[in-house]
Amino acid sequence: MLIETSRLILRRWQSCDVEPFVSLNADARVMEYFPAPLSRAETEAMIETLEERIERDGFGFWAAELKEPRAFIGFIGLNVPAYPLPFSPCVEIGWRLAFDYWGKGYAKEGASAALVFGFQTLRLDEIVSFTTVNNLRSRRVMEGIGMTYDEQGDFDHPKLHDQHPLRRHVLYRKVRNA
Repeated sequence: MLIETSRLILRRWQSCDVEPFVSLNADARVMEYFPAPLSRAETEAMIETLEERIERDGFGFWAAELKEPRAFIGFIGLNVPAYPLPFSPCVEIGWRLAFDYWGKGYAKEGASAALVFGFQTLRLDEIVSFTTVNNLRSRRVMEGIGMTYDEQGDFDHPKLHDQHPLRRHVLYRKVRNA
């Protein structure tokens, strides 16, 4: 199973993705709005979990690859969060790209294709996205793919302690045919 856009392929994870994903997850710029960069072991475990979810659900955070030149750039896709959120149950859309691929429209292009898959193939009624309040780059992508900010949906992330500076999150929503 794969999703193609004019410049990207969203696909299952491969062994050749490990090294670039380790580098991506160790980059402080990429991980600025996450609690901490990830180690090699954490990244390898993450790939295993992502693949298990794709196998189980038929969708997930797919490896994102440029068509020309063939290059792994990160992940883009849909996910069922593994922890309770105030708006659960839900399917979220998300992305994480290597720094060198920021600002080129890849996140918006891939996420738009993932939305189409979610609404047309999976027949989802709603897809959400969330990030820490100050992650303006991701918020611009959310808005760029037609998601609407739900101010009443702002929440404290349940996996971050009370005093964590990234705890407060914003919620965006998109409903089918909207």
